[in-house]
Amino acid sequence: MSVEPYREISFDQDGDGPPGQASALAAPARQGVSDLFLLAHGRNGSPSGATRLCSDFFAPFPGLLAPGAEAGYAGVVWPSAVCTGEPGPDYRALATVLPGKEPVLERLTDLLASAPAEEAAFADFGALLRELADVPDAGGPVPAFLVADPVEVCGRFADALGPQLPEGPERCWRGAREALRQAAYHVLGRRAGHVGEHGLGPLLGEVARTAPGLRIHLVGHGTGARLVAHALRGLPAGARPVASVTLLQGTFSHYAFAARLPHAPERSGALRDLQHRIRGPLVVCHSRHDTALGALYPLAARLADGSGPAGADDPRWGAIGHDGVRAVPGTVARSLAAVLRAGVPGAGCVNVDTAEVVRSHDDLCRPELARVVVSASGTGR
Repeated sequence: MSVEPYREISFDQDGDGPPGQASALAAPARQGVSDLFLLAHGRNGSPSGATRLCSDFFAPFPGLLAPGAEAGYAGVVWPSAVCTGEPGPDYRALATVLPGKEPVLERLTDLLASAPAEEAAFADFGALLRELADVPDAGGPVPAFLVADPVEVCGRFADALGPQLPEGPERCWRGAREALRQAAYHVLGRRAGHVGEHGLGPLLGEVARTAPGLRIHLVGHGTGARLVAHALRGLPAGARPVASVTLLQGTFSHYAFAARLPHAPERSGALRDLQHRIRGPLVVCHSRHDTALGALYPLAARLADGSGPAGADDPRWGAIGHDGVRAVPGTVARSLAAVLRAGVPGAGCVNVDTAEVVRSHDDLCRPELARVVVSASGTGR
């Protein structure tokens, strides 16, 4: 590990973790640590990979802190090792985080490998996707693409992957691979929100009781950004240990914090006004170069919503990691250069365009992003 003191906490898919984790996070405060940086990984995060990610990401931090600043570090490990075999899903990795689904994954694997031309095969594929995602057993809203015509759904995903794909059944089966990936990400997104609200949020409340002076700075990447954002919902009433939140390429709606949706004023975002539970800023780093969030996320979100065709610039299904938080009055927009020069505002929602250095979804371990996080914490030089 590149930094000390470092602690690692873990949760299972239900948001439960081993005993003593709150005490472990609070312990460095007794040695004079005043600020704790906590990073939650996103997709494709094996336990060993999460530790390496934290080591790489936190490495620049000690050199960025102001003299006298005493910082501690922590990583959140949660079950999200999925789809590691880009560009196709890694079915063995899926099985590790979807316990009990091995038979379903084997049948899906056989279908994708054989790519039969019969329409009945696509019907079987759709039924297997629903079984994989526990529809309707999981409760809550069901993504429409899991119950729509599988041939149409796979065709739309194939279109999003680009015109270079061949026509015919092979093209649809390439789209089916993406449909499987998006079904898995739906499960992971649901899980991340649950782990954040029912695991990390209450845990941070315990830390606040044990070490009331400790300032906690939450950082999340991709689906991990969803996890730390939902942790704000899970904080006990009156607890305010979170001093800043930085979301890096967040994989959830850019309207999540909105009190009113522009296209449906009677509705609000899933995390309405939770930015007020942060003592300092909510910093949202976004990049137009993140094609996973710029193209495939809106398509999956639109198909999940059940809406018909929409233009490429339709904002209803945009991701917060692609163009920042939206529909929250008072949100400030800054370029990365401006933040590196003058710092992050001390409160409110702040969009930071990081396209200058973030060229893909997993472009994370950049010293410039470390400087943004430290600036948001108020502990920088």
